[in-house]
Amino acid sequence: MTSSVVTRSSAELIGAEEPVLAHNYHPLPVVVSRAEGAWVEDVEGRRYLDMLAGYSALNFGHRHPALVEAAHRQLDRLTLTSRAFHNDRLAEFAERLAALTGLDMVLPMNTGAEAVESGVKVARKWAYDVKGVPADRATIVVAADNFHGRTTTIVSFSTDEVARAGFGPFTPGFRVVPYNDLAAMEAAIDETTAAVLIEPVQGEAGVVVPDDGYLAGVRELTRRAGCLFVADEIQSGLGRTGRTLAVEHESVVPDVVLLGKALGGGIVPVSAVVARREVLQVLHPGEHGSTFGGNPLAAAVGTAVVELLETGEFQRRAAELGVVLREGLEALVGKGVVGFRSRGLWAGVDVDPALGTGREVSERLMREGVLVKDTHGSTIRLAPPLTITADELRGALETVEKVLGRRD
Repeated sequence: MTSSVVTRSSAELIGAEEPVLAHNYHPLPVVVSRAEGAWVEDVEGRRYLDMLAGYSALNFGHRHPALVEAAHRQLDRLTLTSRAFHNDRLAEFAERLAALTGLDMVLPMNTGAEAVESGVKVARKWAYDVKGVPADRATIVVAADNFHGRTTTIVSFSTDEVARAGFGPFTPGFRVVPYNDLAAMEAAIDETTAAVLIEPVQGEAGVVVPDDGYLAGVRELTRRAGCLFVADEIQSGLGRTGRTLAVEHESVVPDVVLLGKALGGGIVPVSAVVARREVLQVLHPGEHGSTFGGNPLAAAVGTAVVELLETGEFQRRAAELGVVLREGLEALVGKGVVGFRSRGLWAGVDVDPALGTGREVSERLMREGVLVKDTHGSTIRLAPPLTITADELRGALETVEKVLGRRD
């Protein structure tokens, strides 16, 4: 990367945001102006290793050449038609995404929250049209400490009071059970249950990995009960955990998979509901839609993302580098790290609270040239681009050790 031209300093730009941007985020005090691969650069030309990757939206790194090229090619041809007309990119995208996930049909949307909202609507419609649940009585079982987005309906079944407080009244029809507890889930499922909606790995909760057998158990419970298994793979999917989908670690095929973030390659918002034909066929014209969902630019970039994943390269990299990450974190336990959870190239790291909050640790790492983000309390998450090298990853872990101040 070449240095950017400084027109306003980081401090000036951060100060300029204060009176005009809603304060719904608390970003780290770094102003990024350029990026490439696993590295970003601020307006003063300081470089940082990106260990967050846009909450997995940047699985393929910043400005991956194949994705940028696909976007440029499409920008010169066609960007938007709405779904009032067909476009020449959407069919290929849907066909290849369905094949990649082992499912049948695709409902294209834009953001992850839209994919979740669409999944909820589809599950309810399926319950009424196929399962025979009485009108307006469908229920969906979800897990505590979930994160599926921030719309009014989605925060209705969140257990995070920060996300909920002040936004009621809430949408009914959801039953919350503890994560990783099959007995509680079984007790919550009845004849009104349309679906079980869970994250195969809970990202926002701190990269919480369930016990072996949990996902297979959810699949069996839903099969026996005659309801849908909806897997929210918006953060965990598309290579992050060392497999195309995190459910593949237990050879599970859900009825519905929700995708987003990395599906747009860090270039445009792209999300999708991918499902069995019997499920998505419950939608008919006029019942659900999106002006931008399935637009040609999104379909072109999404197809390029699928092409990258079809090679298996990024899944292998995440699995191999995941070993480096896990071994590096194991070496830090007792040296400022009190515990961690990881799957593939994704980890939630619990720092000794005596050394600071997750926010404070993130700020100290930023000053040393490594960007991470806190979740809750003294936990930070690590989710670098899958393009990071082993040496870069080891360097980041050395910086974590340095910041925690326990270098031997």
